[in-house]
Amino acid sequence: MAADSLRSSKLRSFLTLLGIILATTTLIAVMSVIHGMDVYIANSVSNMGADGFRIVRIAFLGNFDPKKYLELQKKNPQLSPAEFEFLKSNATLLREFGMGASRSVGVSLGTQTLTSVSLTGGTPNWAVLANTEIANGRYFTDIENNHNSTVAVLGADVKNSLFGDADALGKTFKIEGRPFTVVGVAVPKGSVFGQSQDGFVDIPAQTYFQIYGSRQGIGYAAKAIDQTRLEEAKDEIRTLIRARRHLRPNQDDTFSVISSDSLVGAWDRLTGAIAATAVAVVSVFMVVGGVVIMNIMLAAVSERTHEIGIRKSVGARRQDILNQFLVESSMLSGIGGLFGVTLAWIVALLVRTLTPVPMEIPISAVVIGLTLSMVVGLFFGIYPAQRASKLDPIEALRVEQ
Repeated sequence: MAADSLRSSKLRSFLTLLGIILATTTLIAVMSVIHGMDVYIANSVSNMGADGFRIVRIAFLGNFDPKKYLELQKKNPQLSPAEFEFLKSNATLLREFGMGASRSVGVSLGTQTLTSVSLTGGTPNWAVLANTEIANGRYFTDIENNHNSTVAVLGADVKNSLFGDADALGKTFKIEGRPFTVVGVAVPKGSVFGQSQDGFVDIPAQTYFQIYGSRQGIGYAAKAIDQTRLEEAKDEIRTLIRARRHLRPNQDDTFSVISSDSLVGAWDRLTGAIAATAVAVVSVFMVVGGVVIMNIMLAAVSERTHEIGIRKSVGARRQDILNQFLVESSMLSGIGGLFGVTLAWIVALLVRTLTPVPMEIPISAVVIGLTLSMVVGLFFGIYPAQRASKLDPIEALRVEQ
């Protein structure tokens, strides 16, 4: 009966649903973006792994504060190779510990030149620490690092741009005019927010320091001996650095230790604020949609007063009339929720296909969207339903159809 009533006035029902459709679409779309970004951050951006962490000179995991940044620039000394050797010799809870420094350079092969290539000088275990897999060849060795060898590992984009489909192993190219020999090509890593992660060249750390110096830009990367010992490993490194820098207990760290969980935690705080704003917007849409449903249901009660009188005269109880109108308002808003889910799915598909934004619809978003839309319809349909159920059958029958 409720479905027949809605089908009899399709245009009015659709216009009534617009508020609910927009609210459900907005809710699911926002939750999909947040969920997709959460998965993306956890799997791609935070590539240190569950047992990895990094030590850097300065890190901001919340809002960037220019004044605080300038203060840290003055207070925090640069990380150094000597400090790295001290930590490597004294740390006991690390499975891997490496050092790296990077800058943007130009690389060339004949007349072919690439600009803004990320050059990293790292220790021989940097591939493990940076999750770099080798597709062809190998990574450079300790011997090559200790002898300042001019060897390099290419990211997939650099290899394809310089050598195309040809085999790059053993070939020579130039980094800012200096010849280097290719010993390995990395497996493609993909892109982050539309920015390729494969436009890089890795060379031995000592070779990098010989060319560019070791006074700035250095960072350390580490992996704990076990995921359960991660916090202990971080505390050990923090204690060792503080001891080497002679920091008193009441002094702040003059360095930053970051890990996957800290990056994901910072991201969660950001997305939490976005989600709160989205909920406020969706609430407005839902209230507007609910008010429209109440208005339409009141109009339906007025139009069907004679019908209600007939039903009551042949034995319908108040509860029967109440249920009829509640089911109708809930069905109306539920259909709006389904339209909203469908529209959100189309939006997610288009965004994921046409943009670098990762969008993934969680089942919880669909359930919440549909449930909320039906609850709104039920809540705002109570008053019209009660009004219909309280009509006097004699007075209702007197109303002209």
